[in-house]
Amino acid sequence: MTTAGDPYDGSPVAALRRIAFLLERGRADTYKVQAYRKAAAAILPLPADEVARRAADGTLTELAGVGNSTARVISDAVAGRVPERLAEAEEQYGALPAAGGELLRGALRGDLHSHSDWSDGGSPIEEMAMTAMELGHDYLVLTDHSPRLTIARGLSVERLTRQLDVVEAVNNHLSVLAGPEPSNQFRLLKGIEVDILEDGGLDQTEEMLGRLEVRVASVHSKLRAERAVMTKRMLTAIRNPWMNVLGHCTGRLVTGNRGKRPPSQFDARAVFEACAEHDVAVEINSRPERRDPPMELLELARDIGCLFSIDSDAHAPGQLDFLLYGCERAEAAGIEPDRIVNTWPVDRLLAWAAGGRG
Repeated sequence: MTTAGDPYDGSPVAALRRIAFLLERGRADTYKVQAYRKAAAAILPLPADEVARRAADGTLTELAGVGNSTARVISDAVAGRVPERLAEAEEQYGALPAAGGELLRGALRGDLHSHSDWSDGGSPIEEMAMTAMELGHDYLVLTDHSPRLTIARGLSVERLTRQLDVVEAVNNHLSVLAGPEPSNQFRLLKGIEVDILEDGGLDQTEEMLGRLEVRVASVHSKLRAERAVMTKRMLTAIRNPWMNVLGHCTGRLVTGNRGKRPPSQFDARAVFEACAEHDVAVEINSRPERRDPPMELLELARDIGCLFSIDSDAHAPGQLDFLLYGCERAEAAGIEPDRIVNTWPVDRLLAWAAGGRG
């Protein structure tokens, strides 16, 4: 099977999915990407001879979800040509500009931080899971936002409950595709990116946190709070027994269309010592605009003895490939692979995340 992350194999569906994957890797706007994914979905169930006939007689655009630009991609692929839009995307985004991290990337088993269109991601849950599986992951944790983050369509208890049923359905479907071999089994894990509230509480009920498998907790508000206030807030959250991963700890932005944002101020030594004491992993956020934590804090957490999680924080399938950026930074900091929890097999990961509660 040709995957979204593999070179083009000549089929029109593969061409459309590969373009979408590459544009997402380049952080293109969701609406630009969805045209290619919708077109791929439109022609996927059709016989190859019908697609070829429509390409020949110019009726591809009669299909719901296929526009002029995607019809050109399909027609080129049917004719045995590399579509021009695909060639452009490969030239722009075909290689991640990282200067290392390949060995560590090969050791990662999965990703603990991802978003779907249930909150502020751009693609359905099943597309995120399928792409993670195609990229060679053993697991992906779905971590849509919690209720307080209304701007990101955070999930209420009711919506999160429904999502857990969807995750089970997706896993059942993927297990059928993978076949009986245990080595082929992929798992979509039930998770959340839960907001750390101003008092340090976690923005979800105890019952729902207990139904999840992995919990990333992040600060998304009042990022300019005074150092002592932010430190107390973070320490309170870290001491919560449900917390597994401290997400993008400084909240900084170093580039990108959202502009730049300085890091939050807190007592990093106290925060990382608490993470080490309570078995909370410090996230190495791989998004190019975050690169969080900064290198001096990453090295401090390393020296204190923290665990780490290298996560994509993907909001689209192509962004699942951001992991190499985090691996590059972890490798530069000299962090041993076994201290990175997503190098662990899924059973060890889940035992750690349960922390004796499961």
